Amino acid sequence: MIEELLEALTALEMLIAAFGGGAFGAAVGALPAFIVTGFLVIAGEVAVLVDPEVTAITDGIAFGPAFSPAVSFGGGAAATAYAARRGYIDTGFSYHEAKRITHALGTKPDVLAVGGVFGIFGYWLTELSAVTGMPYDPIAMGVVVSALFHRMILGYSIVGEVRGNVLDMSPFERGERRSSRSAPDGGQATLEGGTQRLEGGRDRLVVEPWLPHQYRWGNVATIGLVAGILGAYVALVTGSAFLAFGISAATLLFLNLGVENVPVTHHMTLPASTAALAAASGPADLEGAPVAYNDGAVLAGTGGLEIALLAGGAVGIACALFGELFQRAFYAHGDTHVDPPAAAIVFGTLLIVVLYLAGVLPTTVWVPFF
Repeated sequence: MIEELLEALTALEMLIAAFGGGAFGAAVGALPAFIVTGFLVIAGEVAVLVDPEVTAITDGIAFGPAFSPAVSFGGGAAATAYAARRGYIDTGFSYHEAKRITHALGTKPDVLAVGGVFGIFGYWLTELSAVTGMPYDPIAMGVVVSALFHRMILGYSIVGEVRGNVLDMSPFERGERRSSRSAPDGGQATLEGGTQRLEGGRDRLVVEPWLPHQYRWGNVATIGLVAGILGAYVALVTGSAFLAFGISAATLLFLNLGVENVPVTHHMTLPASTAALAAASGPADLEGAPVAYNDGAVLAGTGGLEIALLAGGAVGIACALFGELFQRAFYAHGDTHVDPPAAAIVFGTLLIVVLYLAGVLPTTVWVPFF
């Protein structure tokens, strides 16, 4: 295992590709880079449906060393935090500029270099989890750890300044502003009327929810149920654990373009798709007939469509709620983007492994474990 890990971590062609992927995420912005990954996943999974042997688009490109979210999205998020620290960004964003992951950073060499370095770091994190067989999605874990690391190395607080209960979103609902005399990490403040203002005159909210239209527990659980059922349905019909994830990621194009109230669901559809395939003991079509997995394997079982759909809905709810919990703890009070969906995917895939070990699910589908 050690030799395999060292070989993976030092493969020069992979490191070069990862540097390019991270720099790409910095250039176009972290969220646009992730949207590109979503479209690549759709293309790759459609190609697999046509020919099960054609896995290169999904495995080698969308989830490979160039466009993997741990590389391109992680590199873009780190570059955004760096650019905000350097004062390169002034978009009028209502939160800290280091959270502005929809913003393309262009061609500044130092910004692209930071993105590239964190792209390599994201690749290393992914390979470390994958080669050692950690029981979760290695790419999602790479996104989470990379974000926490860029906070540390760039001098931002890991959690941020918490005023009151860390999980309380009511200060946002009341529009409460910060009044501390210390500037937030990455910005300089002056006191005007008792509120804290960042460079450019923008004052910060006490609590900054990741999605202002998607943070109430009941709403989050509801969209989790809906997205989980849809993710399960897509998986059962196509045999793909990843197609619904790609569709969810692609819909973020509308959010990036400024369409209001577009929900973020990829952290619900991916675990839900996987759980549905596992619960059905292998994917089933609408007539209950077995359908091949992308690797060509067919598992025997009841193929109970209703149970599998319900399992997907339940996992969708669980991941949606965990993502909201994570954003309240690590995003709402901080100054850079730490990705709640990635954390929820880690949780959801780990949950599938736990259910498998407990004998509830007959397989983990694609999720590795030891």
